[in-house]
Amino acid sequence: MTDIHSLLTWSEPILRGGQIILILTLAWLGQRLLGRMLNQLSRRYPLPPELLLPLGTALRWLLLGSALILVLERVGVSASVLWSALTGFAAVGAVAFFAIWSVLSNLFCAVLIFTVGPFRLGDLVEVVETPDQPGMKGRVVAINLLYTTLKEATEGSAAYGALLQVPNSLFFQKAVRRWRGPDFPSQ
Repeated sequence: MTDIHSLLTWSEPILRGGQIILILTLAWLGQRLLGRMLNQLSRRYPLPPELLLPLGTALRWLLLGSALILVLERVGVSASVLWSALTGFAAVGAVAFFAIWSVLSNLFCAVLIFTVGPFRLGDLVEVVETPDQPGMKGRVVAINLLYTTLKEATEGSAAYGALLQVPNSLFFQKAVRRWRGPDFPSQ
């Protein structure tokens, strides 16, 4: 009888340990599979690394967070406590989201610029304020997550050749003229 009692005493921690190892193993395999899927996606479609890296990182953190919650639940932390903590963090995140809306808007517009491709490096673009007046005009020399850098292209201007950093969201709020490749107008 003592042997059965000691076996039952040890079986529950061994079972929980096995479940935790299984959860961590599945999370590790999920990360590996996710990495391979993103690599195949980048080979199949011409997506820039500036888009794939944050996407892969966010998905990996989501997978690790889910595994952590499952492990904590197996250890004995209450699901309602975990849910309360998660919703509290989500509320704080929502407040932070509204606080940095313009930055997030530029980040989202950068994703659109990278995927939709309204212009590319080397293109000559003009952000038109009104149809009858010239706007900001320049050759695209860099595109990052917040700004698109234009090299001023208006000869005779005091700032000719200056670099303009235009917020990415502005390209979706104003009309944009674009010239590609050898079709550049004379400057």
